[in-house]
Amino acid sequence: MTPRGAALEGRRARSLNQLRPVGLDELVTEAELLTRVDRKYLVPLDAAVALLERLDPATRVLEIGGRREFSYDSVYFDTADHLSYRLTAQRRRRRFKLRTRSYLDTGTAFLELKTKSGRGSTVKERIAYAPADRARITPAGGAYLGALLERHGHDAALVSELQPALVSRYRRTTLLLPEGSRATIDTHLRWADCAGRGDAAAIALPTHVILESKSAGRISELDRALWRAGHRPSGISKFGTGTAALHPELPGNKWARALAGPFAQAVSHPAPELHGPTHPIPPRSITTSQRIAS
Repeated sequence: MTPRGAALEGRRARSLNQLRPVGLDELVTEAELLTRVDRKYLVPLDAAVALLERLDPATRVLEIGGRREFSYDSVYFDTADHLSYRLTAQRRRRRFKLRTRSYLDTGTAFLELKTKSGRGSTVKERIAYAPADRARITPAGGAYLGALLERHGHDAALVSELQPALVSRYRRTTLLLPEGSRATIDTHLRWADCAGRGDAAAIALPTHVILESKSAGRISELDRALWRAGHRPSGISKFGTGTAALHPELPGNKWARALAGPFAQAVSHPAPELHGPTHPIPPRSITTSQRIAS
C-alpha cells in the first residue's frame, strides 16, 4: 500500500471508530432486507473517506466480537458458456446469480440464489452451508437450488451444469442508517477466475471501494449524500464486472464505464486456491442463445 493509501485507510478507520456499535441481532431486527432495492456506487477511496467523515452521528456500525470490518469470500457459479453472466449482462427479466458466501471471521457460510422480482427488487434466498463445500454444489444444495430455479422459471436440471466460475474477496463494513436502511462499504476488492488463466487470472482494485445502499425502496440519506457529491449508481456487479474484466471476450457493455475507468488500472493479484472438488459438467443439450431466448 502506498503512503497515501495508508493515510486514507487510517482516516477511514478513525471515522468508523467514532460511530456507536450495533449488534447483529438488532441490525437484523431493524433492517432485515432480503427483498430490497440496492444501489451500488464505485467510488475512489478518498471520496468514500470524505463521505464517512460527514456521516450523521446517529449512524451505527455493525460490531461483532469487537470487530467492525469483516472478510468475505464469495464463489459464483455459472455454466461453461456463462449463462448466468449473459442473462445479467443482457438485463434479462429472469436472470439469476448463484454463489456461496463465506464469512471468514466467523467460519460460517451460505448458499445463495439472487433473482429479480417483477418490480425490479432484488430477492435473495439462502440456506446455511458448510464452508468446506464453498466451491461445490452438494446434493442437498442441488435439491434446494433446483426447486428455487423452477419457481423462477428455469429448468431444475440447470443445477447439474453449474460450476465455480469466479471468486470475489473483500472486506466489508455494515452501517445502520438513522432512517432504518442499511449500507455496506467494501474495500480491498479482489477477483479471481476459477478456471485459472496464468498471470491474468486475478485482479485487485485497491484505489476504489464499493458503497451500497440497501433499502425497502425509498431513497436513503446515503444515496442523497452520494448524489450531492456527484456520484451516481454505477450498476456495478461483483460477479458481472469481475467476470467481464477477467474475460474481455465476453460482452461487457453494461459495465463499460467501470471497465474503461477504475478496472483499467486494476493490478494483478495472486489467485486464491479453491478447495474441494468442482461440480462436473454433463454433455450440453441446449445452446446458451436458446436458453436466453426462453
